[in-house]
Amino acid sequence: MNEKMRSVWVVAAVAMFVVVVGLVQAAQQGTVLVLNGYTGTVPVMQVNGKNYVNVEALARVTNGSMSFNGNQIVLTLPAGGPGGGAASQQAPPAASQNTGFSKEFLTGAIEEMSTLREWHSALASAIANGFPVTGELVAPYQAQAMTNLRLMQVAVSTQSDQGAAQLISNAYQKMKQLSDKYVAKRANLEFVGPDALKNDPLDQSLIACGKSLRSMAGSGQFVDDGTCD
Repeated sequence: MNEKMRSVWVVAAVAMFVVVVGLVQAAQQGTVLVLNGYTGTVPVMQVNGKNYVNVEALARVTNGSMSFNGNQIVLTLPAGGPGGGAASQQAPPAASQNTGFSKEFLTGAIEEMSTLREWHSALASAIANGFPVTGELVAPYQAQAMTNLRLMQVAVSTQSDQGAAQLISNAYQKMKQLSDKYVAKRANLEFVGPDALKNDPLDQSLIACGKSLRSMAGSGQFVDDGTCD
């Protein structure tokens, strides 16, 4: 009776544990199981063309633990995979979860900044060449900028996205104020010289804001230097 029970435990101890990430390699000493991310190997026994591993060796390599429950062998692996444990299950700090820009937001942000640049270029060109700055001239640029701004805001998913979205929204407001200013001058028949923007503090503030946003997009990290406030 004892011999039969011993046989049952031996068979259970070599229960098959095939891991998807494991890589079976052949060696002169025999076949072994290599687990990606772990050091050490587990001997493999081939029976009737099937591969079996020693549970105790598997527990040792994976830093797991074994326990017995009646006729069952319970193998407990560390949570979180290689190097796992309770610490690996803890969520990383909120700051690390929100570092950098999400791909979708960055795409929308670049599109919005490009639209604002086109709007500014159209306004600057009209002023430099003495063309009338009318509502009809700037309306298409403003409409597109507003559309892109909303699409960008919808894509916000991290704290960095949120911070940058606010600065880009500020840039939009600066551009709108600048555009409205010269549309109003035209409506009031005020003289606007070709170099008017060079001496306009609002335009200089907008340009500085644009440079800051481009630098931020290039680095992929949110930095508020105060130029877009």
